[in-house]
Amino acid sequence: MGKKRIMLPSTEVDLSKVKYDPGEIQAPDVTGLWLWIFVKLLETPLIGPVILSYLKKRNKITEMLKETLIPETPMFRPEFPPQEPEPGVVCIEEDKSSQHRVDSAIRCLPHYDPSSDLNLTPSFHYWKIRDYAYSYRSKITTPSIIAEHVITAIQEFSNKKPPIPLLISFDAMDVRKQAAASTQRFYTGTPLSVLDGIFMAIKDDIDCYPHPSKGGTTWFHEVHSVEKDAICVSRLRNCGVIFVGKANMHEFGQGTTGNNSNYGITRNPHDLERYTGGSSSGPAAIVASGICSAALGTDGGGSIRIPSSLCGVVGLKTTYGRIDINGALCHGTTMGNVGPIASSVEDIMLVYAAILGASPIDKITLLPSLPCLPDLSSLENSNILSSMRIGKYTEWFNDVFSPDISTKCEDALNTLSQTHGCKVVEVVIPELHQIRTSHIVSFGSESLASLTPHCQNGNEKKFTLDTRTNFALFRSFTASEYVAAQRLRRRLMYYHMEIFKMVDVIVTPTTGTTAPVIRPKSIKFGETNMKVTGDLMRFVISGNLLGLPAISIPVGYDKQGLPIGLQIMGRPWGEATILRLAAAFEGLRAETKKPVSYFNVLNKH
Repeated sequence: MGKKRIMLPSTEVDLSKVKYDPGEIQAPDVTGLWLWIFVKLLETPLIGPVILSYLKKRNKITEMLKETLIPETPMFRPEFPPQEPEPGVVCIEEDKSSQHRVDSAIRCLPHYDPSSDLNLTPSFHYWKIRDYAYSYRSKITTPSIIAEHVITAIQEFSNKKPPIPLLISFDAMDVRKQAAASTQRFYTGTPLSVLDGIFMAIKDDIDCYPHPSKGGTTWFHEVHSVEKDAICVSRLRNCGVIFVGKANMHEFGQGTTGNNSNYGITRNPHDLERYTGGSSSGPAAIVASGICSAALGTDGGGSIRIPSSLCGVVGLKTTYGRIDINGALCHGTTMGNVGPIASSVEDIMLVYAAILGASPIDKITLLPSLPCLPDLSSLENSNILSSMRIGKYTEWFNDVFSPDISTKCEDALNTLSQTHGCKVVEVVIPELHQIRTSHIVSFGSESLASLTPHCQNGNEKKFTLDTRTNFALFRSFTASEYVAAQRLRRRLMYYHMEIFKMVDVIVTPTTGTTAPVIRPKSIKFGETNMKVTGDLMRFVISGNLLGLPAISIPVGYDKQGLPIGLQIMGRPWGEATILRLAAAFEGLRAETKKPVSYFNVLNKH
């Protein structure tokens, strides 16, 4: 062992001397038969530990967590300092009913003009929730009619060549039953909210009764029974939402591409030969395909924002603790979140308003500020935008696999600044490469701890090969490495809180690459490609490790026509600020392309 490295306390780090270090990932890229052999070696006594020790040393995990003195005390879950109130917002009373919160959100939106959406705009656009609500109230259509279109679309997508398995659990009769009840409410003039009759998919790691929760596995439903809805699902059901089923996902959230050899790969609606991103692959694809207005995903390492970016839709990860995650398989972790995916910022706001509300324990321990939404209908909105300070770390911003990504994001940022007068401030974030180290040890240890009680009687061998690869690595982490990762976590939190004294948000691309190609050998056996994973996760994991709110918003396409997303990350409890900026970016977007696989369920002829 070499000389022990000693880190300066975070308060003494000279930011003027910080050099950008992305930290190159050293790991094999294997698929097909070679992946099977690799997993067998990792799981073999004596051989596996040697391979894992070598990989941890090559990626400097051992150097950082075992050979470095980190002076900060551990931070085992996000701890947030008090925050200043956000300007120009409407406070949402989380103790009120979900219907009341959605009504409050409606009042925050710009005036709705049905003539601007109903077939009168020449370029492609997605139908919004208020379009459906208007069509129902005007008796243009009914939820039961739309249900038949949705059922047909899901069946057609499943029968495509290659197949696009959007859902793991789907019951057409249950969808018809929910739609009939919603239709009856509209008939009697008693819809529950603007979300009544809106079709949504729920990721397969969130309980939605009577569907099983498999987490993308073939067996987890055998050890985990679903007897009621998750809290977030219950809140949506109270608003009249119609649930189409459980959406496909990367098994147990253990990957970023959406590869699932158990049920098939959910393919990107913009290019069927490419991944959607993951792990919320099904939720993002079913929204991008036009079948559902919104979906719920989970996000422990970018799993909402990555597929939203790659599929050209909007995805929100809230502040850790903002939404009660009881009933989701990520419950009990310190990085997991439940959040909405939709085709527009206003639809994100409506679903977010319905599901927000901290758990009783998080209200005591995290002391969340009152949830707020930006008042986009206010004349003050433009003035507030002009006062925004947007942080940009240029070297990090430009560290992408495809230059098209940084170019499109830069163009969007310049257009926003020129139109609204926002000030772009150059910032420096020290030790960015340590975010990945701290995240993988924290996320991996928590994932393993939550699943170990269920991995009896050979269940651990039923996981897909890429999941088993991850778990072999996670089992190699020691208690001392976990504690060291939490010391890094506090250190990184300090840097970010100091930056947020100078800026309101930090803006980056959402991902460092657009949708990766699905390799034929990966369809049956899966794959492990950590360099692609690194490109996909480069900008998103700080939001999970530190519990900060972040949103991905589409800003354009690369030269191959693949969507590009921009991420806005805010202060703790600053959802209103990132939603306001996301709406501004959305309003300046020049182009929205119709996906190759798209189904127009509201205007089906």
